Amino acid sequence: MLASLARLAIRRRVVILAGAVIALTSSGIFGRGVAANLTTGGFTDPKADSTRAMKLLEREFPGASPNLLLLVTAASGVDAPAVIQAGQALTSELASEQGVGGVVSYWSLRAPQLASTDRTQALVLGRIFGNEDEVNKRVKQLASAYTRGDDMLTVAVGGPAETLRQVTETAESDLIRAEAIAFPIVLILLLLIFGSVIAALLPLTVGAVAVIGTFAFLQLLTGVTDVSIYALNLTTGLGLGLAIDYSLFIVSRFREELANGLEVRDAVIQTVRTAGKTVAFSGATVAISLAALLVFPQVFMRSFAYAGIAVTGIAVTSAVVVLPALLAVLGRRINTFRILRRRVVPEDKGRWHRIASIVMRRPIPIATAVTAVLILLGVPFGNVNFGSVDDRVLPAANPARLVAEDLRNNFTGNESSTTTVVAANIGNPRARIDEITRYAAELSAVPGVKRVDALTGSYAGGALIAPANLASLRFAGDNSTWLSVVPAVEPVSPEAKTMVTELRTLDAPFEDVLVGGPSAEFADNQTSLFGRMPVAIGIIAVITFVLLFLMTGSLLVPTKALVLNTLSLSAMFGAMVWIFQDGHLSNLLDFTPVGTLDINMPILMVCLAFGLSMDYEVFLLSRIKEEYDRTGDNTTAVAMGLAKTGRIVTAAAALLAVVFIAFAASGITLIKLFGVGLALAIVMDATLVRAALVPAFMKLAGNANWWLPRPLRRVHERFGITEGSHDQVRSQTLSPTTGEPR
Repeated sequence: MLASLARLAIRRRVVILAGAVIALTSSGIFGRGVAANLTTGGFTDPKADSTRAMKLLEREFPGASPNLLLLVTAASGVDAPAVIQAGQALTSELASEQGVGGVVSYWSLRAPQLASTDRTQALVLGRIFGNEDEVNKRVKQLASAYTRGDDMLTVAVGGPAETLRQVTETAESDLIRAEAIAFPIVLILLLLIFGSVIAALLPLTVGAVAVIGTFAFLQLLTGVTDVSIYALNLTTGLGLGLAIDYSLFIVSRFREELANGLEVRDAVIQTVRTAGKTVAFSGATVAISLAALLVFPQVFMRSFAYAGIAVTGIAVTSAVVVLPALLAVLGRRINTFRILRRRVVPEDKGRWHRIASIVMRRPIPIATAVTAVLILLGVPFGNVNFGSVDDRVLPAANPARLVAEDLRNNFTGNESSTTTVVAANIGNPRARIDEITRYAAELSAVPGVKRVDALTGSYAGGALIAPANLASLRFAGDNSTWLSVVPAVEPVSPEAKTMVTELRTLDAPFEDVLVGGPSAEFADNQTSLFGRMPVAIGIIAVITFVLLFLMTGSLLVPTKALVLNTLSLSAMFGAMVWIFQDGHLSNLLDFTPVGTLDINMPILMVCLAFGLSMDYEVFLLSRIKEEYDRTGDNTTAVAMGLAKTGRIVTAAAALLAVVFIAFAASGITLIKLFGVGLALAIVMDATLVRAALVPAFMKLAGNANWWLPRPLRRVHERFGITEGSHDQVRSQTLSPTTGEPR
């Protein structure tokens, strides 16, 4: 099939290239405004109890859960007569804004918790109504209008809505900056790797097709489902990275076939039939790894699957259709405008052949040493603490973060991050005062709770600390009530999760009780993600194993690949805990460590890093299998396979690492972790794993690498795919003990 596709690419090369230009132009026009249609939310499970609680709260008590706050600073004190008058006017002004409700303030409620401990700051709280995208647009307008100051008052805008907006906008601008950093470096490296201007531009061409095509696909997808704006970061990084990987493999094989004496037409066909097949296999493993994210209900996670599958599919298609058409047009002119001329060294005399030979002469000590290093790197992961995104992922000078820091340092409770307990269908709440009193007192005695505000007053430590007042009336509805639980712990932390669990296990006097708010969302999100994690990993492992079996005709080689990838992933996560959770490189990378890792990132990075590491595994194993089919010698095949792919894999890894490490320049800690973690995983996989562990373990296994029971041998002979030509393939059944043909 691929040979036929190559012949078509040669025969219709002008039509294919013209179609690619038209498709690229159309996609660019159609997808150019995709960011405006992507959602800024999607981090929660839509079916979780916390989500249901917030919907119930909004329906029964509009504005009860604030997502916007104004931090008012008055040097003369918040109780000065002129400040009181100005504060009341500010409260009324915000309450009159369209789409804003539930506005209260220190001056309207005279609630002491809404003033700072030194009485120089006070809060105005409100709720912006609408979905996450509507809230994001409205808070931008309000932030501009209410960030103000004069001789009497200084007003700053904060709260969950403004924090999320700042994170989103910073991430968008950081994406542009990452591209500006990565592209020139990648181009320089491509020139050094290929030594030719024309050849170096081909991967960037394929990358442009993949990225712009995916933007158009995401634009189309927004018509039927929500897509997270963070999918753009993956599209750019992965699209350019895979385009580089696949183009390197295709172009290098094409130049190799030309050097072997083939004519241009035959070289293109042989390249697509061999390297193109490997690229297709590699793309399948990456796409499957990312498709596993579809098992999660969060829009944020699913969006990475949408973008990842699309960009991988377009990159593969471009590499095996558009790129061969370009090669057919360029022919030997691919080496035009040479800037470097390298001395040609036989593969069996080159650096990578020597490395493989050294490793295979001492496989046990080398495998032991490298494995020990990876295990040592992975040890910190045993102490991982999971959290969620808050204001501290923003740069230290960001206005929304400064507001949040003042709340943490100057106020007795975090009033914008309260946990809400909603009781519906209870009848008239004023007729159930005794039950509400008992329940509020019990809630306030839960570890991690600072205060509970209810219809009957305020409670702490199981006792009433303030009687009901005018502000307490907001907790009563016609047929329901709610209680505000102010946490004494960080709202998104392991301690907060424990607090939510305790709140939910209390014996409530009402049947229909739901717990919501940031802490409950975090607890439900962790349960949802980790509950589906085994399914996602199982999908990746099983399908990857089957694909590698079809490619290699082996049971041991796919098993070894899964084990080594797991080892390298654990090393990556251990390093991320050491760097980002424990903060050991916080000064160098310019972020604030909070003692946790965002709960979404490890799952996302497992799928993505696994797919990328299998990318290099497929490249290496395809050439090893080709050599083994040709020679029947395991040691020679491993050495020659590494010799033929070592330079390509190393170059691809270096380029891809540059793409991802550019995200370290982001102002968002989350994106720094994403970029640094993936860059580290790629580098470790292309060096320690591919150059040391793979040849060491394959040497130790010997011909048992290629052993199959007869029934599975017949399955592979019928359905398996190899990069070598059919007349090269030595179909044989080897003894697992002697390695001899049976």
